[in-house]
Amino acid sequence: MKASFKVPSVIACSILLVVGCSRKKDKFISRNFHAVTAEFNALYNGYNALEQGRASLNESYTDNYWEVLPIERLEVFDDVILPGQSKNETFATAEEKAVKAIQKHSMNIDGKEKNPQMDEAYLLLGKARYFDQRFVPALEAFNYILYKYPASDKINQARIWREKTNIRLDNDELAIKNLKRLLTQEELEGQDLADATSMLAQAYLNTKAADSAITQLEVASNATKSNDERGRYRFIQGQLYNELGYKDSANMAFDKVIELNRKTPRIYMISAHLEKIKNFDYETGDNMAVLELLTDLEENRENRPFLDKIYFQKGQYYQNTNVEALAVEYYNKSLRTNSRDRLLRAKNYEILGDIYFDNSIYREAGNYYDSTLTNLEMNSKPYRLIKRKRDNLEDVIYYEGIAKTNDSILRLVRLPEAERVAYFKSFVEDLKTKAEAEQEKAEALERNKGLATVNAGGRQTTPFQGVGAPAEASFYFYNPTTVAYGKNEFVKIWGNRPLEDNWRWSSKLAIGNPGGAAATDIVATATEEQLYDPQFYISRIPSEPKEIDSISKDRNYAYYQLGLIYKEKFKEYELAKDKFQELLQSNPEERLILPSKYNLYKIYELLGETSEVTIAKNEIINNYPDTRYALILSNPDMVSDEDENSPESLYQALYVQYENQEYAEVISKSEEYINRFEGDAIVPKFELLKATASGRLYGFDAYSKAINFISVTYANKPEGKEAQYIETNVLPVIAKKEFVKDIDSIRQQFKVVYTFKDAKREQLEGFKTELDTVLSHIKYYKLQSSVDVYDPNTKFVVVHGLTNKQVANTFEQLFAKEDKKKIKEPHFVISSANYQIIQIHKNLNDFLNVDTN
Repeated sequence: MKASFKVPSVIACSILLVVGCSRKKDKFISRNFHAVTAEFNALYNGYNALEQGRASLNESYTDNYWEVLPIERLEVFDDVILPGQSKNETFATAEEKAVKAIQKHSMNIDGKEKNPQMDEAYLLLGKARYFDQRFVPALEAFNYILYKYPASDKINQARIWREKTNIRLDNDELAIKNLKRLLTQEELEGQDLADATSMLAQAYLNTKAADSAITQLEVASNATKSNDERGRYRFIQGQLYNELGYKDSANMAFDKVIELNRKTPRIYMISAHLEKIKNFDYETGDNMAVLELLTDLEENRENRPFLDKIYFQKGQYYQNTNVEALAVEYYNKSLRTNSRDRLLRAKNYEILGDIYFDNSIYREAGNYYDSTLTNLEMNSKPYRLIKRKRDNLEDVIYYEGIAKTNDSILRLVRLPEAERVAYFKSFVEDLKTKAEAEQEKAEALERNKGLATVNAGGRQTTPFQGVGAPAEASFYFYNPTTVAYGKNEFVKIWGNRPLEDNWRWSSKLAIGNPGGAAATDIVATATEEQLYDPQFYISRIPSEPKEIDSISKDRNYAYYQLGLIYKEKFKEYELAKDKFQELLQSNPEERLILPSKYNLYKIYELLGETSEVTIAKNEIINNYPDTRYALILSNPDMVSDEDENSPESLYQALYVQYENQEYAEVISKSEEYINRFEGDAIVPKFELLKATASGRLYGFDAYSKAINFISVTYANKPEGKEAQYIETNVLPVIAKKEFVKDIDSIRQQFKVVYTFKDAKREQLEGFKTELDTVLSHIKYYKLQSSVDVYDPNTKFVVVHGLTNKQVANTFEQLFAKEDKKKIKEPHFVISSANYQIIQIHKNLNDFLNVDTN
């Protein structure tokens, strides 16, 4: 009986509770029911999701300590968020819970909110949108609190968060105005004061008012309840003092960070120590004390995650105290920590590159600059600066490689037979030692390859084979033996090649001894029997005079180019002098002797070697009296860069001839100037002009051959790179010889062509003048004519402006009766596309025998 009575009682109470807790009735039970339910259900879960999302943001965020830190750790992305989308699911959950609290527990009765938790719900809604980087909707939520809940105890927080959002929307001036008003009108305390002043500091930072930001950070540091925030604010203060040049004040701020010790994240303490060391005066300070501090930081086990920064700073210390070897060692140590700080890696590589550059070890410097570029943002200002420096090294690395390779070959050529045998016996022994070491390594890997281990449950498993690879994976990159074999085979076949575009080009060969890359190729092509036979290598040493002479010429030209590069680009006059002197002692070709002597004369002048200047000057004037160099030295006031005989003036004059279609003359004079100015920087320009003229006069094959020559011979010059581009992108497009089918379309142009064989200039000009007169009488068409060179013996007079093939075929019917008697020469009609083909490939006869209708 009691049980049967209990069930209806429970049902009745539930009904009364639900009816009594209506959101439409302003009752004590209703208000408290919805307030408690909202606070301990939706809002509780919402704030948990919000904190979880903030924690994930902090974990993924990486501060850039090379710049002034932002007040808040939040990376803003430029991605556009569409309605209904979210960057972070936890913030979407927090927003969902806030909306649920508002929808299910809001008690808006007679225009007034009766649930005291609704301001908290809107605050959660705004925060979730803010961290999800939907700043405009977030601003709406915070403004709603200020509009609907002016008496809320969260009103100051809403104002602060609104200004945080304005700052994210780049409304810094408005944020400063509103935050200053808030601080004036309200007596903020504790965390609210810290949040307001720290955000005001961020607005000042954004408007470049660093001194005002420091003042606000001081207030925020004293007011905040979070030691994490206190350490960050103090550290930013130190950075700002450094920017303003107040090193003593900066060090005091960093000391306050250090005093916090374990109360604040350790990265702030370590960075504060390092920033103080950066401010150290090496001339007046205690250098040993700094070294002891750096050593203590290095040896402290707690600082292991920050060794990349500590090693870098220790490298800086040794560099500032002129202990270069130790500086290089610590920069390399910093790199070996595999730091996640890309800018730190870039600085390590750049500094090492600069050290090698200053020591004139340009190949190593180039490698370090390459690594620097991989760690910098593409097309940023630092990237462009390093790229320019690296490009300047391209030529010197290229020619140093040629000089080193050919020198080693020539040394082998000059060695007596007995010394050759001894040299290559040693070389073969080294090869055997390396081969045995590689074999032992491969055998060890093979033995370990299938090694089984037993896990805790007694089941056998194979060793881990790669990141993310299952035990049974067979992908060959997971097999270290296969990878090692592949590397060895690559080196055997291709040599040590840098990772770059066009790595298969012969000019990209690595340099080694003996014979540099040549030796690598020889080893790669040797059979097992030949590989360890000294006579095999001796037999490959050049013996033909013609071949040896060619190697010597390439070496001498490399010396000449290196002398110019060191003199003009790097201002390394001693290095330049050495190269020119070595060249003159190496029996160079006649064309390189006089330019080398003149450059030596200029170098002696720059170095202040008066006696050498006089000797060099007199030698050029006395031994080469009819040359331009002698004229310059004898009468310097009469010669200028604009002299009509200067290379630049001659090039300009020759280019005018090219534009006038005097292609044969351009080719002939280009060859003359190339020989005359051999070694001058303008020679590749003449080569490119000659190649273009050859293409216009002789067609595609001549042009292709000339462009290939330039791309190989001047690979590191702008003209060589342009030729490489033409070879890769232009030649394949214009190589097509097939004629295009004529389509009578308004988009297709047609030409009427009159052919003249071995015609004199006066004949061509007379015909063109008469043709122009006739064309001027034609109505409805705007026609023009031109004289085009086809080949050395043939010229065309071409009529342009016809857009209809039928009209082109009946061209003479457009003439007046009296004009028809004036123009009687035979002609043919051709589309513009096919005219381009016959000019490129010189295949007019093929066109005349093909039906393009």
